[in-house]
Amino acid sequence: MELPFQLLLHVLFVLSFIFSIFMGSCGFVSLENNLSSSLFPRNFLFGTASSSYQFEGAFLSDGKGLNNWDVFTHKTGTILDGTNGDVAVDHYHRYQEDVDLMEHTGVNSYRFSLSWARILPKGRFGKVNRAGINYYNRLIDALVDKGIEPFVTITHYDIPQELEERYKSWLSPEIQEDFRYYADICFKYFGDRVKYWVTFNEPNVAVICGYRTGLYPPSRCSDSFGNCSYGNSEREPFIAASNIILSHLAAVDVYRAKYQKNQGGKIGIAMNAIWYEPFSNSTEDKLAAERTQSFYMNWFLDPIILGKYPAEMHEILGPDLLVFSKYDKEKFKNGLDFIGINHYTSYYVKDCIFSACEQGKGSSKTEGFALTSAQMNDKSIGEPTALAWFYVHPQGMENIVTYIKDRYNNIPMFITENGFGTSESSYPTTEYELNDVKRVEYLSSYLDSLATAIRKGADVKGYFVWSILDNFEWNHGYSIRFGLHHVDFATLNRTPRGSAFWYKNFISEHKNLAGISYAQV
Repeated sequence: MELPFQLLLHVLFVLSFIFSIFMGSCGFVSLENNLSSSLFPRNFLFGTASSSYQFEGAFLSDGKGLNNWDVFTHKTGTILDGTNGDVAVDHYHRYQEDVDLMEHTGVNSYRFSLSWARILPKGRFGKVNRAGINYYNRLIDALVDKGIEPFVTITHYDIPQELEERYKSWLSPEIQEDFRYYADICFKYFGDRVKYWVTFNEPNVAVICGYRTGLYPPSRCSDSFGNCSYGNSEREPFIAASNIILSHLAAVDVYRAKYQKNQGGKIGIAMNAIWYEPFSNSTEDKLAAERTQSFYMNWFLDPIILGKYPAEMHEILGPDLLVFSKYDKEKFKNGLDFIGINHYTSYYVKDCIFSACEQGKGSSKTEGFALTSAQMNDKSIGEPTALAWFYVHPQGMENIVTYIKDRYNNIPMFITENGFGTSESSYPTTEYELNDVKRVEYLSSYLDSLATAIRKGADVKGYFVWSILDNFEWNHGYSIRFGLHHVDFATLNRTPRGSAFWYKNFISEHKNLAGISYAQV
């Protein structure tokens, strides 16, 4: 990749500037521990994360079928900047260049997702698309050749549109058989080199945004929650969630029965994990914070790990909460090998059962009667960012990891996403935007908080920055940038930001402190 000479000089300047911050800041983990040792385990995975729809592009290329996001983004008004993922960052054609960027950044793992519709354009109702299989084999081989561990998500929001049209996808138990079939194919063709599998990325977000607020496909909701043509926000999210939970367990069953012993891999699920801080020290607000976790994250993890829904959900929803059959419950035995944690931000929580509450996110029965907000009574949980939902609260990383450790008996964890988004409109020039000090400060503080949780006993085995590149950020399109590398969306040229150099230095420092070199990982 060739850079203009002036831009190259600027990047070198950014490197020296960021390195000076790295050496001078007392908030970095390595300095906090006097550079004598690293709190990160010996074989810790330092990586970056991506997803197929946000990165690949190659819309309907080489036999790929339509997926739900292809259809959704082509409807007027669904994406803030009117764009779609037809091209995205063209990772499909530029994967080798991107793998080279990963190698230069020093990561030893890459989390990416497979496009279900690229492998099975019509689900189990059609043939396997060999071109899709060949593409992922090339990508996986390129990673392995560079010593980068593939960390593969089976589906990251996108599903074949065929399944939506045939039986309304996650609202039908039929999809459990489709997902089992799809997962089996993934294990068969890629499992000899893939040792880490994630069944679903953020099923809690997919269900809430798809079936409660209608902001994601299939855009189903009730009038009080969003503006949709059809749906039932108080009923359908729980139907979709139960089918996702059972689909996850079906994939785990296939993997353990047919592949895990010979392939030697691990399988888990990645949840969006928000830290919920009680707004006050009152017992009511503390219970509300716990209740919010149950209605958001534990909603999925409790059945998979503990075999039942959280007690708070049973108490409030009663018969409205779908129950699992006796046959289903037989599958609830050690339903995963690790928990993926996608953590970005924290919120305050205020009780709405014993206290008067204004209408707002979380205050309804279906959400657990607990109002959530990053700002309450002029009190902010952290510094705001370019995204309305995103506030900087580093303590939340330690808190959420510790919470999951304690609730689920310290099952191994990976931070499968953590990163900082900026608005393109807030920077006068690309050169100015490359000097992303705010992103460096965010990553540094959250990694420091993570290291504290590890020091206190949390079994965390990896950390993935979102993301290696700017990309298509769902409803925000290309207006929000999370990349360690800037992407010019007109030319698709990739340029490293200061954060890419900082992350490279951070990884190198901690690998050396752990007594091993990057090549040995």
